[in-house]
Amino acid sequence: MNLSSLPSLSSLGFFRNLRGLGNRQFAVIGLGRFGRAVCSTLHGLGYEVLGIDSDERLVAHVMTQHLAAHAIQLDSTEPMALKEAGIFDFDTVIVAIGNYIQESIITTLNVKEAGVPYVVAKASSEIHGKLLHRVGADQVVFPEHEMGCALARSLTRPGLLDRFELDPDHSIVEVSIPPEFDGKTIVELELRSRYGLTLLAVGEDEKFEINPSPVMRLTEGKVMVVVGSNKDIDRLPL
Repeated sequence: MNLSSLPSLSSLGFFRNLRGLGNRQFAVIGLGRFGRAVCSTLHGLGYEVLGIDSDERLVAHVMTQHLAAHAIQLDSTEPMALKEAGIFDFDTVIVAIGNYIQESIITTLNVKEAGVPYVVAKASSEIHGKLLHRVGADQVVFPEHEMGCALARSLTRPGLLDRFELDPDHSIVEVSIPPEFDGKTIVELELRSRYGLTLLAVGEDEKFEINPSPVMRLTEGKVMVVVGSNKDIDRLPL
């Protein structure tokens, strides 16, 4: 397993929820930066993805860059257009419009009223998110907020490269091995007894060793992935 081949840790919660749905086909409505990223990642994971946007240039870009299996131009605020394109037959639809609140809400309402089982919608504000929930969105995401939190963490703790929150109190984090750990074996560090953390992987140059040997010596500049409580993670010398 190569952790670098997966989406960033901070995005894994979003894609884990999608992968847990059991289907292999997704429709992504809205092909801005967020929508294209969703298409590209799901397509790279082996799922069949249909991209949709009212902008012909964005549709052409997705197809040219091979970000999805299919992409079509249509107005998602028109229920008949969605029906004719077969969108209502998908088990999961991701409404990635975001910045156009009215179109986002109408599109979400259209696909839910048509009986799509699971709808994920991007929100640009708390109020927008509440409205999306009101019209039936099963999951609402706030990518700008999550990016802001990630930026703040990277500025205050530069050694912490990435984080995936398991719940409000526990996370999996990817961190640069600090100078204090350089040359020490994993068993010498006593991460579990001293910090309450479990080491999952160690790597460099996009190659990771999962469950590394306790006698492996750590090297400053490499990366390690650990899991534990946020309080314990904050005690690492980063």
